[in-house]
Amino acid sequence: MLDADFFRRWLTATAASVEREAERLTALDSPIGDADHGSNLRRGFAAVTAVLEKEAPDTPGAVLVLAGRQLISTVGGASGPLYGTLLRRTGKALGEAAEVSEARFAEALRAGVDAVMTLGGAAPGDKTMIDSLVPAVDALTESFVAARAAAEEGALATVPLQARKGRASYLGERSIGHQDPGATSAALLIAALATAAEASEAADA
Repeated sequence: MLDADFFRRWLTATAASVEREAERLTALDSPIGDADHGSNLRRGFAAVTAVLEKEAPDTPGAVLVLAGRQLISTVGGASGPLYGTLLRRTGKALGEAAEVSEARFAEALRAGVDAVMTLGGAAPGDKTMIDSLVPAVDALTESFVAARAAAEEGALATVPLQARKGRASYLGERSIGHQDPGATSAALLIAALATAAEASEAADA
């Protein structure tokens, strides 16, 4: 079962990963976006870590709703609303339970991904974060490790695609050959899930 501490570990691991990879995310964003993806997410997840330490929500749903709200209020561009919606909708789907099963979390995360698709109008193959998130959610029913691998494969698979949504879509065929920064950061978010799960297993051992 997954409790509030697990979800705090997930978001803390995400913040650490974004901090490490911020320059790479911005480099990926430079040819097809605004060259600010890494810096925006770094600021947003640092704010998430700070607010979770300050307010310490005691249910998984409350952790994610608070984190999502913080991202929406602190991250510029499209990233804040999209990642904020993902976490808030997932949190709301989890409700007020003190602990949730991995299967329940997978269902909730799928609801969060669906909300992102509705908000951004993107579908798999459009060269967006959805290309990492959808295969990750599909694989999450197997394991966190499988979800991480699926998300990373999804991000790499955006390289040959032509962007059909977001800023990169303005470039048309010139967007081909570049890995999507949103899909890459989404893969970091999912990879942090596996990191959080490994930390939980180590703590229980």
